Amino acid sequence: MYLEKPLIGWGVGRNWPVRYNVSFGILWMTTTLTGLNCVTCGRRFGPDGPWMTCPDCGPDDGILDVQYDLDAVRAGWKAAPLADRPLTHWRYRELLPLEPGSVRDDWRVGWTPVIDASRLAKELGLKQLLLKDEGRNPTASFKDRASSVGVAHALQLNAKTIACASTGNAATSLAGHAALAGMPCVIFVPHTAPEPKLAQLLVFGATVIAVQGSYDQAYQLCSQACEKFGWYNRNCAINPVLVEGKKTGGLEVAEQSASFGGVPDWVAVSVGDGCTIAGVWKGLSEMHQLGVIDRLPRLLGVQAKGVAPIAYALEHGSMPDEVQDGGTVADSINVAVPRNWRKAVNALKEAHGVVVSVDDNQILDAMRTSGRHGVYAEPAAAAALAGVTSAVANGIISGGTGGDRVLAMVTGSGLKDTRAAIQAGGEPIKIEPDLDTLASAIQDRGVIDGAG
Repeated sequence: MYLEKPLIGWGVGRNWPVRYNVSFGILWMTTTLTGLNCVTCGRRFGPDGPWMTCPDCGPDDGILDVQYDLDAVRAGWKAAPLADRPLTHWRYRELLPLEPGSVRDDWRVGWTPVIDASRLAKELGLKQLLLKDEGRNPTASFKDRASSVGVAHALQLNAKTIACASTGNAATSLAGHAALAGMPCVIFVPHTAPEPKLAQLLVFGATVIAVQGSYDQAYQLCSQACEKFGWYNRNCAINPVLVEGKKTGGLEVAEQSASFGGVPDWVAVSVGDGCTIAGVWKGLSEMHQLGVIDRLPRLLGVQAKGVAPIAYALEHGSMPDEVQDGGTVADSINVAVPRNWRKAVNALKEAHGVVVSVDDNQILDAMRTSGRHGVYAEPAAAAALAGVTSAVANGIISGGTGGDRVLAMVTGSGLKDTRAAIQAGGEPIKIEPDLDTLASAIQDRGVIDGAG
Protein backbone atom coordinates (compact mmCIF):
# COMPACT_ATOMS: atom_id res chain seq x y z
CA MET A 1 0.00 0.00 0.00
CA TYR A 2 1.07 3.58 -0.58
CA LEU A 3 1.06 5.09 2.92
CA GLU A 4 3.10 7.57 4.87
CA LYS A 5 1.61 6.45 8.20
CA PRO A 6 -0.79 3.78 9.38
CA LEU A 7 -4.36 4.87 9.98
CA ILE A 8 -4.92 5.27 13.72
CA GLY A 9 -7.25 7.47 15.75
CA TRP A 10 -8.44 10.65 14.10
CA GLY A 11 -6.79 13.38 12.07
CA VAL A 12 -3.98 11.19 10.72
CA GLY A 13 -2.41 12.16 7.38
CA ARG A 14 -2.74 9.92 4.35
CA ASN A 15 -1.54 9.96 0.75
CA TRP A 16 -3.83 9.10 -2.12
CA PRO A 17 -1.21 9.27 -4.89
CA VAL A 18 -2.02 9.56 -8.57
CA ARG A 19 -0.61 6.38 -10.12
CA TYR A 20 -1.53 4.46 -13.21
CA ASN A 21 -1.73 0.85 -14.23
CA VAL A 22 -2.84 -0.82 -17.42
CA SER A 23 -5.53 -3.50 -17.16
CA PHE A 24 -7.15 -5.05 -20.21
CA GLY A 25 -5.93 -2.17 -22.34
CA ILE A 26 -7.57 0.53 -20.19
CA LEU A 27 -5.57 3.18 -18.38
CA TRP A 28 -6.99 3.57 -14.86
CA MET A 29 -6.23 6.17 -12.20
CA THR A 30 -5.90 4.65 -8.77
CA THR A 31 -8.62 7.05 -7.61
CA THR A 32 -10.76 9.94 -8.82
CA LEU A 33 -10.62 11.50 -5.37
CA THR A 34 -9.52 15.14 -5.45
CA GLY A 35 -9.74 16.15 -1.79
CA LEU A 36 -11.94 16.60 1.25
CA ASN A 37 -13.98 19.50 2.64
CA CYS A 38 -14.74 20.24 6.29
CA VAL A 39 -18.51 20.54 6.66
CA THR A 40 -18.12 22.95 9.61
CA CYS A 41 -15.50 25.52 8.58
CA GLY A 42 -15.42 24.81 4.83
CA ARG A 43 -11.66 24.32 4.74
CA ARG A 44 -10.52 22.19 1.83
CA PHE A 45 -7.79 19.58 2.07
CA GLY A 46 -6.01 17.93 -0.81
CA PRO A 47 -5.60 14.16 -1.03
CA ASP A 48 -2.32 14.41 0.89
CA GLY A 49 -3.75 16.35 3.82
CA PRO A 50 -5.41 15.23 7.08
CA TRP A 51 -8.49 13.29 6.10
CA MET A 52 -10.18 11.64 9.08
CA THR A 53 -11.39 14.91 10.65
CA CYS A 54 -10.49 18.58 10.28
CA PRO A 55 -7.57 19.46 12.61
CA ASP A 56 -8.96 22.97 13.12
CA CYS A 57 -12.45 21.86 14.17
CA GLY A 58 -11.48 18.65 15.98
CA PRO A 59 -12.98 15.17 16.05
CA ASP A 60 -16.42 16.23 17.32
CA ASP A 61 -17.13 18.96 14.76
CA GLY A 62 -14.61 18.59 11.94
CA ILE A 63 -16.48 16.07 9.80
CA LEU A 64 -14.97 15.79 6.32
CA ASP A 65 -16.66 15.11 3.00
CA VAL A 66 -14.91 13.34 0.10
CA GLN A 67 -14.80 15.11 -3.28
CA TYR A 68 -14.26 13.56 -6.73
CA ASP A 69 -13.21 14.55 -10.23
CA LEU A 70 -16.55 13.97 -11.95
CA ASP A 71 -15.01 14.36 -15.40
CA ALA A 72 -12.77 11.41 -14.57
CA VAL A 73 -15.83 9.50 -13.36
CA ARG A 74 -17.59 10.17 -16.67
CA ALA A 75 -14.53 8.95 -18.54
CA GLY A 76 -14.52 5.76 -16.49
CA TRP A 77 -18.20 5.17 -17.16
CA LYS A 78 -17.69 5.78 -20.85
CA ALA A 79 -14.86 3.24 -21.00
CA ALA A 80 -16.85 0.69 -18.99
CA PRO A 81 -20.60 1.60 -19.07
CA LEU A 82 -22.69 1.00 -15.96
CA ALA A 83 -25.04 -1.15 -18.03
CA ASP A 84 -22.26 -3.71 -18.51
CA ARG A 85 -21.28 -3.93 -14.85
CA PRO A 86 -22.32 -6.40 -12.12
CA LEU A 87 -25.49 -5.47 -10.23
CA THR A 88 -23.80 -4.62 -6.94
CA HIS A 89 -22.75 -1.35 -5.37
CA TRP A 90 -19.17 -1.95 -6.55
CA ARG A 91 -20.39 -0.90 -10.01
CA TYR A 92 -19.80 2.68 -8.80
CA ARG A 93 -16.10 2.11 -8.12
CA GLU A 94 -15.05 5.51 -9.53
CA LEU A 95 -17.19 7.15 -6.84
CA LEU A 96 -15.60 5.18 -4.00
CA PRO A 97 -12.33 6.19 -2.27
CA LEU A 98 -10.67 2.88 -3.08
CA GLU A 99 -7.85 1.87 -5.36
CA PRO A 100 -9.08 -0.51 -8.11
CA GLY A 101 -7.34 -3.50 -6.58
CA SER A 102 -9.22 -2.92 -3.31
CA VAL A 103 -12.72 -3.10 -4.85
CA ARG A 104 -14.28 -6.38 -3.70
CA ASP A 105 -16.60 -7.55 -6.45
CA ASP A 106 -16.71 -10.94 -4.71
CA TRP A 107 -18.59 -9.37 -1.77
CA ARG A 108 -22.11 -9.05 -3.15
CA VAL A 109 -23.65 -5.93 -1.63
CA GLY A 110 -26.33 -3.57 -2.90
CA TRP A 111 -28.63 -3.40 -5.91
CA THR A 112 -31.47 -4.22 -3.55
CA PRO A 113 -34.95 -4.48 -5.06
CA VAL A 114 -37.38 -1.61 -5.39
CA ILE A 115 -40.95 -2.78 -4.84
CA ASP A 116 -43.91 -0.92 -6.33
CA ALA A 117 -46.35 -0.97 -3.41
CA SER A 118 -49.34 0.07 -5.51
CA ARG A 119 -52.00 -1.25 -3.11
CA LEU A 120 -50.41 0.62 -0.23
CA ALA A 121 -50.09 3.77 -2.35
CA LYS A 122 -53.82 3.59 -2.97
CA GLU A 123 -54.54 3.12 0.74
CA LEU A 124 -52.43 6.17 1.60
CA GLY A 125 -53.75 8.24 -1.27
CA LEU A 126 -50.40 8.55 -3.03
CA LYS A 127 -49.77 8.57 -6.75
CA GLN A 128 -46.94 6.07 -6.24
CA LEU A 129 -45.15 4.45 -3.30
CA LEU A 130 -41.91 2.51 -3.77
CA LEU A 131 -40.15 0.51 -1.05
CA LYS A 132 -36.41 -0.12 -1.43
CA ASP A 133 -35.80 -3.28 0.58
CA GLU A 134 -32.33 -3.02 2.11
CA GLY A 135 -33.02 -6.11 4.19
CA ARG A 136 -31.87 -8.12 1.15
CA ASN A 137 -28.23 -7.16 1.80
CA PRO A 138 -25.83 -9.84 3.15
CA THR A 139 -26.36 -9.15 6.86
CA ALA A 140 -29.88 -7.83 6.24
CA SER A 141 -29.34 -4.07 6.52
CA PHE A 142 -28.36 -0.91 4.67
CA LYS A 143 -25.20 -0.77 6.80
CA ASP A 144 -23.58 -3.46 4.64
CA ARG A 145 -22.91 -0.71 2.10
CA ALA A 146 -20.77 1.23 4.55
CA SER A 147 -19.06 -1.71 6.22
CA SER A 148 -18.05 -3.42 2.99
CA VAL A 149 -16.33 -0.24 1.80
CA GLY A 150 -14.80 0.37 5.22
CA VAL A 151 -13.34 -3.13 5.48
CA ALA A 152 -12.03 -2.92 1.90
CA HIS A 153 -10.37 0.38 2.81
CA ALA A 154 -8.92 -1.10 6.01
CA LEU A 155 -7.40 -3.92 3.96
CA GLN A 156 -5.99 -1.34 1.54
CA LEU A 157 -4.27 0.32 4.51
CA ASN A 158 -2.98 -2.98 5.89
CA ALA A 159 -4.94 -2.40 9.11
CA LYS A 160 -4.71 -5.26 11.60
CA THR A 161 -7.97 -4.72 13.55
CA ILE A 162 -11.18 -2.82 12.85
CA ALA A 163 -13.69 -1.49 15.38
CA CYS A 164 -16.97 0.39 15.67
CA ALA A 165 -19.70 1.39 18.10
CA SER A 166 -23.25 0.59 17.08
CA THR A 167 -26.80 0.07 18.24
CA GLY A 168 -26.71 -3.15 16.22
CA ASN A 169 -26.85 -3.03 12.40
CA ALA A 170 -23.52 -1.33 11.76
CA ALA A 171 -21.95 -3.80 14.14
CA THR A 172 -23.37 -6.91 12.47
CA SER A 173 -22.48 -5.65 9.01
CA LEU A 174 -18.93 -4.92 10.13
CA ALA A 175 -18.59 -8.32 11.82
CA GLY A 176 -19.81 -10.09 8.69
CA HIS A 177 -17.45 -8.29 6.32
CA ALA A 178 -14.51 -8.48 8.72
CA ALA A 179 -15.12 -12.25 8.79
CA LEU A 180 -15.00 -12.34 4.99
CA ALA A 181 -11.71 -10.45 5.11
CA GLY A 182 -10.26 -12.55 7.93
CA MET A 183 -9.72 -9.39 9.97
CA PRO A 184 -10.27 -9.22 13.75
CA CYS A 185 -12.97 -6.78 14.77
CA VAL A 186 -14.08 -5.29 18.08
CA ILE A 187 -17.67 -4.15 18.51
CA PHE A 188 -18.96 -1.77 21.20
CA VAL A 189 -22.73 -1.92 21.75
CA PRO A 190 -25.01 -0.50 24.44
CA HIS A 191 -26.30 -3.25 26.73
CA THR A 192 -29.81 -2.71 25.30
CA ALA A 193 -28.88 -4.05 21.82
CA PRO A 194 -31.45 -6.66 20.66
CA GLU A 195 -30.45 -10.30 21.06
CA PRO A 196 -30.75 -11.24 17.34
CA LYS A 197 -28.16 -8.58 16.50
CA LEU A 198 -25.85 -9.75 19.29
CA ALA A 199 -26.23 -13.31 18.02
CA GLN A 200 -25.04 -12.30 14.57
CA LEU A 201 -22.01 -10.55 16.03
CA LEU A 202 -20.95 -13.51 18.10
CA VAL A 203 -21.46 -16.06 15.34
CA PHE A 204 -19.36 -13.95 12.97
CA GLY A 205 -16.56 -14.16 15.55
CA ALA A 206 -16.44 -10.53 16.63
CA THR A 207 -15.17 -9.48 20.04
CA VAL A 208 -18.29 -7.88 21.52
CA ILE A 209 -18.06 -5.27 24.27
CA ALA A 210 -21.50 -4.69 25.81
CA VAL A 211 -21.22 -1.29 27.49
CA GLN A 212 -23.40 -0.73 30.55
CA GLY A 213 -24.45 2.67 29.31
CA SER A 214 -25.87 4.56 26.34
CA TYR A 215 -24.89 4.41 22.67
CA ASP A 216 -23.04 7.70 23.16
CA GLN A 217 -20.94 6.17 25.93
CA ALA A 218 -20.21 3.12 23.77
CA TYR A 219 -19.18 5.44 20.94
CA GLN A 220 -16.82 7.42 23.17
CA LEU A 221 -15.15 4.27 24.50
CA CYS A 222 -14.71 2.91 20.97
CA SER A 223 -13.09 6.15 19.78
CA GLN A 224 -10.70 6.14 22.74
CA ALA A 225 -9.78 2.49 22.09
CA CYS A 226 -9.12 3.11 18.38
CA GLU A 227 -6.77 5.95 19.22
CA LYS A 228 -4.98 4.02 21.97
CA PHE A 229 -4.60 0.69 20.17
CA GLY A 230 -4.28 1.86 16.56
CA TRP A 231 -7.43 0.12 15.35
CA TYR A 232 -9.15 1.18 12.12
CA ASN A 233 -12.15 3.27 13.20
CA ARG A 234 -15.23 2.25 11.21
CA ASN A 235 -17.52 4.80 12.84
CA CYS A 236 -19.35 6.73 10.12
CA ALA A 237 -19.55 9.79 12.32
CA ILE A 238 -15.86 10.62 11.83
CA ASN A 239 -14.69 8.32 9.01
CA PRO A 240 -15.75 9.85 5.67
CA VAL A 241 -15.02 6.61 3.79
CA LEU A 242 -18.07 4.96 5.37
CA VAL A 243 -20.51 7.63 4.14
CA GLU A 244 -19.19 6.95 0.65
CA GLY A 245 -20.44 3.41 1.02
CA LYS A 246 -23.81 4.66 2.23
CA LYS A 247 -24.20 7.00 -0.71
CA THR A 248 -24.42 3.98 -3.03
CA GLY A 249 -28.02 3.69 -1.83
CA GLY A 250 -28.70 7.07 -3.44
CA LEU A 251 -26.72 6.15 -6.56
CA GLU A 252 -28.93 3.08 -6.96
CA VAL A 253 -32.17 4.97 -6.38
CA ALA A 254 -31.16 7.30 -9.21
CA GLU A 255 -30.50 4.40 -11.59
CA GLN A 256 -33.43 2.22 -10.55
CA SER A 257 -36.00 5.02 -10.63
CA ALA A 258 -35.89 4.97 -14.43
CA SER A 259 -37.94 1.75 -14.30
CA PHE A 260 -40.67 3.41 -12.21
CA GLY A 261 -41.43 6.60 -14.09
CA GLY A 262 -38.35 8.60 -13.15
CA VAL A 263 -37.06 10.26 -9.99
CA PRO A 264 -39.63 10.23 -7.15
CA ASP A 265 -40.81 13.49 -5.64
CA TRP A 266 -39.71 12.39 -2.16
CA VAL A 267 -37.21 9.95 -0.70
CA ALA A 268 -37.99 9.03 2.92
CA VAL A 269 -35.16 7.93 5.22
CA SER A 270 -35.15 7.18 8.95
CA VAL A 271 -32.51 9.21 10.81
CA GLY A 272 -30.24 8.30 13.70
CA ASP A 273 -26.64 9.54 13.53
CA GLY A 274 -27.38 11.42 10.31
CA CYS A 275 -24.93 9.48 8.13
CA THR A 276 -27.50 7.51 6.14
CA ILE A 277 -29.67 10.41 4.99
CA ALA A 278 -26.53 12.44 4.20
CA GLY A 279 -25.09 9.55 2.20
CA VAL A 280 -28.30 8.91 0.25
CA TRP A 281 -28.51 12.60 -0.64
CA LYS A 282 -24.88 12.71 -1.75
CA GLY A 283 -25.43 9.76 -4.07
CA LEU A 284 -28.50 11.37 -5.61
CA SER A 285 -26.68 14.69 -5.99
CA GLU A 286 -23.69 13.11 -7.73
CA MET A 287 -25.96 11.26 -10.15
CA HIS A 288 -27.66 14.57 -10.92
CA GLN A 289 -24.31 16.27 -11.56
CA LEU A 290 -23.30 13.35 -13.79
CA GLY A 291 -26.51 13.67 -15.81
CA VAL A 292 -27.94 10.28 -14.89
CA ILE A 293 -31.07 11.96 -13.50
CA ASP A 294 -32.54 15.26 -14.63
CA ARG A 295 -33.84 16.46 -11.26
CA LEU A 296 -33.52 15.80 -7.55
CA PRO A 297 -36.19 14.65 -5.08
CA ARG A 298 -36.96 16.20 -1.74
CA LEU A 299 -35.92 14.41 1.44
CA LEU A 300 -38.21 13.33 4.25
CA GLY A 301 -36.19 12.59 7.37
CA VAL A 302 -37.96 10.53 10.01
CA GLN A 303 -37.02 10.42 13.70
CA ALA A 304 -38.61 8.86 16.76
CA LYS A 305 -40.49 11.14 19.11
CA GLY A 306 -38.42 11.74 22.20
CA VAL A 307 -35.18 11.13 20.27
CA ALA A 308 -35.36 13.75 17.52
CA PRO A 309 -32.30 16.01 17.81
CA ILE A 310 -31.86 16.43 14.05
CA ALA A 311 -35.40 17.72 13.72
CA TYR A 312 -34.38 20.33 16.32
CA ALA A 313 -31.07 21.04 14.54
CA LEU A 314 -32.78 21.61 11.18
CA GLU A 315 -34.97 24.26 12.80
CA HIS A 316 -32.39 25.89 15.10
CA GLY A 317 -29.03 25.20 13.45
CA SER A 318 -27.57 23.51 16.52
CA MET A 319 -28.04 20.55 18.81
CA PRO A 320 -30.50 20.92 21.71
CA ASP A 321 -28.96 22.05 25.00
CA GLU A 322 -30.41 19.08 26.83
CA VAL A 323 -29.77 15.55 25.59
CA GLN A 324 -33.01 13.92 24.48
CA ASP A 325 -33.42 10.46 25.96
CA GLY A 326 -37.04 9.58 25.44
CA GLY A 327 -36.35 6.05 24.25
CA THR A 328 -37.98 4.21 21.35
CA VAL A 329 -38.68 0.71 20.11
CA ALA A 330 -36.58 1.67 17.06
CA ASP A 331 -33.15 1.00 18.56
CA SER A 332 -31.25 1.76 15.33
CA ILE A 333 -32.35 5.41 15.42
CA ASN A 334 -32.24 5.78 19.20
CA VAL A 335 -29.35 8.24 18.94
CA ALA A 336 -29.62 11.13 21.37
CA VAL A 337 -26.27 12.66 20.35
CA PRO A 338 -25.93 12.32 16.56
CA ARG A 339 -22.30 12.77 15.50
CA ASN A 340 -23.03 13.55 11.88
CA TRP A 341 -25.87 15.99 12.37
CA ARG A 342 -24.25 18.72 10.26
CA LYS A 343 -24.06 16.53 7.17
CA ALA A 344 -27.67 15.50 7.72
CA VAL A 345 -28.86 19.08 8.17
CA ASN A 346 -26.88 20.27 5.13
CA ALA A 347 -28.44 17.50 3.03
CA LEU A 348 -31.95 18.31 4.24
CA LYS A 349 -31.49 22.00 3.48
CA GLU A 350 -30.13 21.33 -0.01
CA ALA A 351 -33.03 18.95 -0.64
CA HIS A 352 -35.69 21.35 0.68
CA GLY A 353 -36.31 18.56 3.13
CA VAL A 354 -38.57 18.11 6.11
CA VAL A 355 -38.10 16.08 9.30
CA VAL A 356 -41.10 14.46 10.97
CA SER A 357 -41.22 12.57 14.26
CA VAL A 358 -43.27 9.43 14.84
CA ASP A 359 -44.13 7.56 18.02
CA ASP A 360 -43.70 3.88 18.75
CA ASN A 361 -47.33 3.04 17.98
CA GLN A 362 -46.95 4.57 14.52
CA ILE A 363 -43.72 2.61 14.00
CA LEU A 364 -45.29 -0.69 15.05
CA ASP A 365 -48.27 0.00 12.80
CA ALA A 366 -45.89 0.66 9.90
CA MET A 367 -44.16 -2.68 10.61
CA ARG A 368 -47.51 -4.43 10.20
CA THR A 369 -48.33 -2.40 7.11
CA SER A 370 -45.04 -3.02 5.32
CA GLY A 371 -45.20 -6.71 6.18
CA ARG A 372 -48.67 -7.01 4.68
CA HIS A 373 -47.28 -5.58 1.48
CA GLY A 374 -44.37 -7.99 1.28
CA VAL A 375 -41.54 -6.19 3.11
CA TYR A 376 -40.42 -7.36 6.57
CA ALA A 377 -39.02 -4.27 8.27
CA GLU A 378 -37.33 -3.76 11.61
CA PRO A 379 -38.65 -0.81 13.68
CA ALA A 380 -36.14 1.80 12.46
CA ALA A 381 -36.73 0.76 8.86
CA ALA A 382 -40.50 0.89 9.27
CA ALA A 383 -40.13 4.37 10.74
CA ALA A 384 -39.56 5.70 7.21
CA LEU A 385 -42.98 4.40 6.16
CA ALA A 386 -44.55 5.72 9.36
CA GLY A 387 -43.08 9.10 8.48
CA VAL A 388 -44.59 8.97 4.99
CA THR A 389 -48.01 8.18 6.46
CA SER A 390 -47.67 11.08 8.90
CA ALA A 391 -46.45 13.46 6.19
CA VAL A 392 -49.44 12.62 3.98
CA ALA A 393 -51.87 13.11 6.88
CA ASN A 394 -50.33 16.50 7.66
CA GLY A 395 -50.26 17.75 4.06
CA ILE A 396 -46.46 17.74 3.77
CA ILE A 397 -46.62 15.12 1.02
CA SER A 398 -49.41 15.66 -1.50
CA GLY A 399 -51.90 12.81 -1.94
CA GLY A 400 -54.35 11.92 -4.66
CA THR A 401 -53.98 10.84 -8.28
CA GLY A 402 -52.19 14.07 -9.10
CA GLY A 403 -50.16 13.89 -5.92
CA ASP A 404 -46.60 12.93 -5.09
CA ARG A 405 -44.51 9.89 -5.89
CA VAL A 406 -42.55 8.60 -2.88
CA LEU A 407 -39.74 6.11 -2.30
CA ALA A 408 -39.11 4.90 1.26
CA MET A 409 -35.76 3.39 2.20
CA VAL A 410 -36.52 0.27 4.26
CA THR A 411 -33.12 0.04 5.90
CA GLY A 412 -33.21 -3.31 7.72
CA SER A 413 -34.99 -6.65 8.04
CA GLY A 414 -37.48 -7.45 10.76
CA LEU A 415 -35.31 -10.46 11.58
CA LYS A 416 -33.03 -7.96 13.32
CA ASP A 417 -35.54 -7.43 16.14
CA THR A 418 -37.94 -10.35 16.45
CA ARG A 419 -39.21 -9.14 19.82
CA ALA A 420 -40.51 -5.94 18.24
CA ALA A 421 -41.81 -7.90 15.27
CA ILE A 422 -43.89 -10.12 17.56
CA GLN A 423 -45.10 -6.99 19.37
CA ALA A 424 -46.21 -5.53 16.05
CA GLY A 425 -47.63 -8.71 14.53
CA GLY A 426 -49.60 -9.98 17.48
CA GLU A 427 -50.19 -13.50 18.77
CA PRO A 428 -51.02 -16.61 16.73
CA ILE A 429 -54.45 -18.28 16.87
CA LYS A 430 -54.13 -21.16 19.33
CA ILE A 431 -56.56 -24.08 18.86
CA GLU A 432 -56.88 -27.79 19.38
CA PRO A 433 -56.16 -29.96 16.29
CA ASP A 434 -59.80 -30.03 15.15
CA LEU A 435 -61.22 -28.82 11.79
CA ASP A 436 -64.50 -27.50 13.22
CA THR A 437 -62.57 -25.52 15.82
CA LEU A 438 -60.37 -24.16 13.01
CA ALA A 439 -63.40 -23.09 10.97
CA SER A 440 -64.92 -21.34 13.97
CA ALA A 441 -61.68 -19.55 14.84
CA ILE A 442 -61.16 -18.34 11.28
CA GLN A 443 -64.77 -17.15 11.08
CA ASP A 444 -64.46 -15.32 14.39
CA ARG A 445 -61.33 -13.53 13.18
CA GLY A 446 -62.86 -12.79 9.75
CA VAL A 447 -59.47 -13.03 8.10
CA ILE A 448 -60.15 -15.58 5.34
CA ASP A 449 -63.12 -15.57 2.93
CA GLY A 450 -65.05 -18.79 2.46
CA ALA A 451 -64.43 -20.18 5.94
CA GLY A 452 -68.10 -20.27 6.93
